[in-house]
Amino acid sequence: MLVPPEARFQSLLPLLARHRHRIPLLAGSCCTVVYVGTLPLLAQVAGPLLPAIGGGTFQEALRIVAVTMAVFLVHKMAQYGQDTLFAGPALQVSQALRQTVFARLQRLALPALEKLSSGDLAYRLTEDGDRVGEVIYKTLHDSTPSALSLVAVLGYMSLLDGPLTAATLLLAPVMVGLVGWFGRKVLRASERSQVQVSALASLLAEAVGGLHLVRAFASEDWLQQRFARQIDRHCRARAHTLELVAVQHPVVGFLQATGILAILLLGAWRIHTGSLTAEQFSSYGIALLMLIDPISHLTANFNEFQQGQASLRRLRALEQEPLEPPDPPRPLSLGKVRGELRFEDVHFSHTPSQRLFQDLTLHVRPGQLVALVGASGAGKSTLFSLLLRFNIPQQGRILLDDKDLCHVRAAELRRQMALVPQDALLFSGTVAETIDFGRGHSPAAIRHAAQLANAEAFILAMGGYGARIEERTTNLSGGQRQRLAIARAVVGDPAVLLLDEATSALDAETEAAVQQGLKRAMAGRTVLVIAHRLATVQGADQILVLEKGVIVEQGSHQQLLSRAGRYEELCRQQLIHTR
Repeated sequence: MLVPPEARFQSLLPLLARHRHRIPLLAGSCCTVVYVGTLPLLAQVAGPLLPAIGGGTFQEALRIVAVTMAVFLVHKMAQYGQDTLFAGPALQVSQALRQTVFARLQRLALPALEKLSSGDLAYRLTEDGDRVGEVIYKTLHDSTPSALSLVAVLGYMSLLDGPLTAATLLLAPVMVGLVGWFGRKVLRASERSQVQVSALASLLAEAVGGLHLVRAFASEDWLQQRFARQIDRHCRARAHTLELVAVQHPVVGFLQATGILAILLLGAWRIHTGSLTAEQFSSYGIALLMLIDPISHLTANFNEFQQGQASLRRLRALEQEPLEPPDPPRPLSLGKVRGELRFEDVHFSHTPSQRLFQDLTLHVRPGQLVALVGASGAGKSTLFSLLLRFNIPQQGRILLDDKDLCHVRAAELRRQMALVPQDALLFSGTVAETIDFGRGHSPAAIRHAAQLANAEAFILAMGGYGARIEERTTNLSGGQRQRLAIARAVVGDPAVLLLDEATSALDAETEAAVQQGLKRAMAGRTVLVIAHRLATVQGADQILVLEKGVIVEQGSHQQLLSRAGRYEELCRQQLIHTR
């Protein structure tokens, strides 16, 4: 299978060219020139050594050894220089690639993002990113010098004896073809192996997050068996790759040894016929031996290159996923927002066959509290995603203070619409960092938001706004997480608050504390709340009953009860007094 151009390593050259430190690249390249150039020189200065030893001229042999060691020292110093100088640029390219992929990941359309596994994404951005960086580094400090060394040494060998070198080159097509065939096999095997590793990473992410649930159901054996099966699949895929590499080395090595012996025999015949001197053949033999190391390196690196190409393809595949709707070329400024919302004949569907909203019309006045109720799949969460412009309607308009959301920058819009999700996800860090969420608010604004959310008391009990929140918020209760989520939402003083039933999973005492925070946070704002428990929204200005994207009922709690329709039926199901 051919690799698309964007998944080839050539696509990373612009990243290398933009490396912020050009001097290491230039200095490393100079070291490579010295490293490659000293190889033919080594063969030339060491060539007379064997005839000198055979002739018994010790002083001459000592001189040759001293000169050879001096050249060899320069050769190895140049190798050290290129290896160290190229490390920085290679790591920089890997880092830039990771940042590019992660930046795109943050802009993916929500449907595309939701279908991606978190474990697989973590593997791509860590292990696959590392493998790409290693291949870049080996290409700079090993593969490229090895290839140049082959050219330089073969050029020197041609000057010594053209016919003998021509015979040597007869093996080249066989070697290249064999290495290429193995390389293609290794690429396909590596891709299968990496898919299995990604599946294993996904399973690990699920397992770590759900170990308490597994223990609660005494399902440890089931999880252990599932983990064992996934490990077995990975081991089989990895073993196949290693088997290919294991077969390649002896096959290629046998061909190399056979070729060298054949060349030695041919050289002996050339000396016998007087076409070549013993000193020349000694230099030629040393040069021939010098070919073994770069050929071995290129063979091994080619396998790693194929594995790295599989990793690069997996990273680049994320760049093919669709992005969220772009900002308009000439965006409108929202200015001071009052919080008036209008849906005008809105049509939206996730897919052509999955229609949701048709001719949705809705008016929310500034400062109103509007509750959205209905069964799962009715369109409540999709309505929130349209307001936040995660999705855009296929027809119709959504207006904030008479300004079409499609004509406003997403970042400016989302500063005026704050979301409090049902399951509050908080990042690790200090309390202040969690509330600020990278938006640069002042300590005073952060503290005011915490006070609004009824969170300051427990924050001070934790040790203040510099106290650490641990990974997965293990040092916080559910109510504390929700109040911090409320503080995070209101710290920027948004005009519109979107609540996804932030108290549905809390006990009565904790819910009271969170409801108090919500009441303060909602004051003076337009609020839309997805209500799973109708008892929490009886005081709403408007209650919208949604069914399959259609508002089937609309009004206050008492108005809807008096109609004895769908809302009254839902209230009876939840044992709410309706008379």
